[in-house]
Amino acid sequence: MPYLGRGPGFGIRQKFFYTASANDTSVSGSDNNNLVLSFSDGLFIDVYLNGVLLDPNSDYNTTTANTVAGFSALSANDFVEVIVYESFSIGDVVPASTGGTFSGALASNGDITASGTLFAQGDTAAGDDAAIGFTAAEGLILTGQGSTNDVTIKNDADTAVIQIPTGGTTTTFAGDVSVLGATPTLTIGDAGAEDAKIVFDGNAQDFHIGLDDSADDLVIGLGSALGTTPAISIDENLVSTFGATAIGKAFIDTTNTGDITLDFTANQNFILTFTGDVELQNPSTEIVGQSGFIVIIQDGTGSRTLAFEGDFETAGAAGITLSTAANSVDVIPYVVAAANRILLGAVQLAFS
Repeated sequence: MPYLGRGPGFGIRQKFFYTASANDTSVSGSDNNNLVLSFSDGLFIDVYLNGVLLDPNSDYNTTTANTVAGFSALSANDFVEVIVYESFSIGDVVPASTGGTFSGALASNGDITASGTLFAQGDTAAGDDAAIGFTAAEGLILTGQGSTNDVTIKNDADTAVIQIPTGGTTTTFAGDVSVLGATPTLTIGDAGAEDAKIVFDGNAQDFHIGLDDSADDLVIGLGSALGTTPAISIDENLVSTFGATAIGKAFIDTTNTGDITLDFTANQNFILTFTGDVELQNPSTEIVGQSGFIVIIQDGTGSRTLAFEGDFETAGAAGITLSTAANSVDVIPYVVAAANRILLGAVQLAFS
């Protein structure tokens, strides 16, 4: 039966190989590979001659430090192998079941199993292939570098569910992302002009959005122009804008006289106090389908008149005749029927 080694508690520290000369009776010093034979106890070596394990009690001795002597005269080219063992305790390399601390790097070509908790200490560094670390400020740290992803988290089917691309800061989630809790909050950090962009998949959802009192708190854009060409926007006053048309927002001006151009992009309704005769100029901001009201208030003098350019139309081209009394209020409904066609309804006179 071949020799199986010294059993538990020993590990090979080094092997030495010597090619003998005729009549040699010992080996020491540098071997064929320029390694210098060194051992602290002759009890922890094995010696082979031409592949046969020798008996330390009869075939050789180690009475001289770091020397194997006492051979019968060797023949030229006999091959002597000396194996030096290192004794160790299992407790030196595997912490007891009650726990332990390991300092330094731990390398393994196979799996490492811990029956208890593995505590990582210390920060990781740039260039780490795969490292687990911990700092008091950052908590658990996973660091890696790969050709496609730096960090990949997989499920039990070996499918990537969370990926951080190489050198990037964007995280990719393969499936749904759930924010759970009685009142969950999802916060997306400040990105400058637009704090967050959210794309919906068309399914019915209950959704709450908190507004931060900026000029346009929520913008839902069109296609690739998301957030730049608004389909719907909501400002700090909770006024909604669809396309380029303001919904429900009123323009109030207490001094109107001469040529006036209404801004239909910024407003839907207009409340104008006439301090002189007014002519409405053709606008360039109206949107087909937009509708609303033009409220006209006479100043303390009264008898102010209203005229308009050709984009404004009245039934039968009859024009608009306003109340003449001081401080009287008239209401004119309108609808944008087509480009350059703003249809004015019958004026509702003299609201008190």
